[in-house]
Amino acid sequence: MAKRKKKQKRQEEETLVDIVEARDQATDWFEKNQMFILGGILLAVLIFGGLFAYRNFYQKPQQQEALQQMFQAERQFERDSFALALTNPGGGNLGFLDIADEFGGTSTGNIANYYAGICYLNLGKFDAAIAHLNDYSPSGEITPTMKYGALGDAYSEKEDFDTALSNYKKAAGASDNELLTPYYLKKAGLLNEKLGNTSEASSYYQQIKDKYPDSPDGRDIDKYIARVNG
Repeated sequence: MAKRKKKQKRQEEETLVDIVEARDQATDWFEKNQMFILGGILLAVLIFGGLFAYRNFYQKPQQQEALQQMFQAERQFERDSFALALTNPGGGNLGFLDIADEFGGTSTGNIANYYAGICYLNLGKFDAAIAHLNDYSPSGEITPTMKYGALGDAYSEKEDFDTALSNYKKAAGASDNELLTPYYLKKAGLLNEKLGNTSEASSYYQQIKDKYPDSPDGRDIDKYIARVNG
């Protein structure tokens, strides 16, 4: 009995360590790729948002002004100066909060909500992060994954694990991306382990093994499968 309890405690500790590692990996991965990702989102919004949005870029001064205002806030975001990016990026320019408020009817105002949500997430203000992420309307395949993934992280930090799990599931199911999909499948698996749902956790890990074996999260997925099935 004592050996069984020690083994169970060790498995729980390993799971908690993996959850912390997954969160840290998310931060590192995002920091390395954030401008590529967010720049891609903005470009996709402007180019693939439809002819109407494309014409607005040229025809409506409000959209052009929003883009000009966004530049300085993005620079502060690149520097991890999240508080400045939100409210006072410098040079007399607006921060993400004011851009989202004053230019809410533009595609740039929309994406400012996503930026604001990520800023608040990094600042540890999770309720504000959730509010702005919910105000962001994603389009295409990748941006919904990023929105729901960030919401999952915010709810996880609040220890609202059921809601976090729901958002990780949405993030994994929103697209079929070789990097992001297995990443959020693994997060869903780890959180299921924490909640004691080993069968569910095994199912998510197995999906990674079957569909994304060559992804960063697929290369060591066997140890997670062995753990929950052991």
